[in-house]
Amino acid sequence: MVDSTHIRLAASDRSYFSLVKKEIRRKAIEIGISEKRTAEIDLIVAEITSNLYKYAIDGEILVGTFNGAGNPYIEIICIDSGPGIINTNRMLQDGLSTTNTLGHGLGSIKRLSDVFDIYSLNGWGTVLLSRVYLKIPGKPTSPLDIKSIVIAKPGETTSGDGFMMKETKVGYKFMLADGLGHGPEANAAINEAEKYFRAFPDEDPVETLRFLHQSIKRTRGMVANVVCFNLKSKLWSAIGIGNIGVRWLGPNVSKNHMSYNGIVGHNIPNTMNTQQYPAELYNQVVLASDGIKTRWDIAKYPMIQKCDPSILAAAIYKDHARHTDDMSVVVIKYR
Repeated sequence: MVDSTHIRLAASDRSYFSLVKKEIRRKAIEIGISEKRTAEIDLIVAEITSNLYKYAIDGEILVGTFNGAGNPYIEIICIDSGPGIINTNRMLQDGLSTTNTLGHGLGSIKRLSDVFDIYSLNGWGTVLLSRVYLKIPGKPTSPLDIKSIVIAKPGETTSGDGFMMKETKVGYKFMLADGLGHGPEANAAINEAEKYFRAFPDEDPVETLRFLHQSIKRTRGMVANVVCFNLKSKLWSAIGIGNIGVRWLGPNVSKNHMSYNGIVGHNIPNTMNTQQYPAELYNQVVLASDGIKTRWDIAKYPMIQKCDPSILAAAIYKDHARHTDDMSVVVIKYR
């Protein structure tokens, strides 16, 4: 079932911390993580919440579980608007702390995590990432690093946004979809679309959306963007209908993708053309639903492209989430 990838746990007050620990522990046990590793996740959460209590402003934690190509893992993303960390490398030394910056325990969080990353700016705050796998992860085999944050509208139990992907004969195909409105009916629309997205063999983005348009007419409809990556030609190709924001990023360039007007399942243009982007110029693409404000600028986050893609997704969410709708940010990076 296509649904939110993460749940949002408020961590702005100490009274929430026991609930945060309990929920993260439950999700870790749910995917089969051992009692020993679950106890270590408890320590990770304790260090994170301790730092939030001492130093942070408006702290929140995003938690999700993923299949991980047959090696399930839990992902914990901590976001705050605190003072930031001037020197993250120095603060990663176990036990090191100062009276002015967050830092105590970061070294132990890194040591206990299978994957750890952190991004911080003075006066902006910090995004911290910790992943713990069921088994020790090996080296990535895919040339693409794909990370998503999909969060349901506050008060809803299911998301009307959904991210999906599949391998094709020549590479990969992705879609970020936003069912009209929110809640169960919007979720039903994207799950119906996911079923046909996986069944459709054609790798052309235009033909994919035309097929989906005919297939989901009985639902309330959706807006969507389909992105394909050809491993041989190293070309991205994409098409969008409706207000899914897409931006192509490269070492020295940035370009917005222009979508067509319409609603998949109700009305789409008769004539549509795929847009192509060479990976040598654009090694990264960011997709976001309209639950994220469009005026984000990667220049605000110096050096963030050296971080795990989840860090960039979380930074965009931190600064631009509307919290009045389902919210999605997907980052796909060609390694």
